[in-house]
Amino acid sequence: MTGNLYEKIHGILDGRQLSISGITRELRNKGFNEHRLVLTGYLRALRDLGKLNETEIPPSKIYTHVDNEELFEDIYSLIAIHLRKLDLDVRVPVGVFIMSALFKRPVFKYEIILAGLNQGNIMKYLEMPDCIVRESADKNLKKFRADISKIKVPLSDPAYEIIGNNEQVMGLSNNMLLEMLKNIVDISGLVPKTKQTKLSI
Repeated sequence: MTGNLYEKIHGILDGRQLSISGITRELRNKGFNEHRLVLTGYLRALRDLGKLNETEIPPSKIYTHVDNEELFEDIYSLIAIHLRKLDLDVRVPVGVFIMSALFKRPVFKYEIILAGLNQGNIMKYLEMPDCIVRESADKNLKKFRADISKIKVPLSDPAYEIIGNNEQVMGLSNNMLLEMLKNIVDISGLVPKTKQTKLSI
């Protein structure tokens, strides 16, 4: 029952922030009739375990997902987690922009695939009229490929780079980099609790 309750709460809070009353109401709609005091204790236990964020917005306590609860094994899976939150038509340029900025070189196709995209996504984006990604002709590609020791990039793999500056892609990339940083660094206790102005209950 506890496992099912956690899964229900996890689903209810997907992309949302709710008070105890809001969570109780949503659970009742799904057939879970836990007493409010029991649920309050359970939510605080999840907070203590690092499974949920608790923010006090008087007179309520608001619960949200902990962003870094999603597990990632490497930089590619971390990028993939965050790219999935974006519209499909911007995932390729944002992924290329972020990886090329982090790695300080063009990004190989295999790396884009490791970041959760596929050959179809890449080709479809490259055919778009406002495409800002191009295949790289950097003379150092052979050296870049040889220097990569954590993965094995296929010898035939093309590499891609961003052309020019696109404000939308740069803005989305910067926001995503901040979210990625919050995945790996605990900033609780540094962010004002009263900054939130909108409340869903």
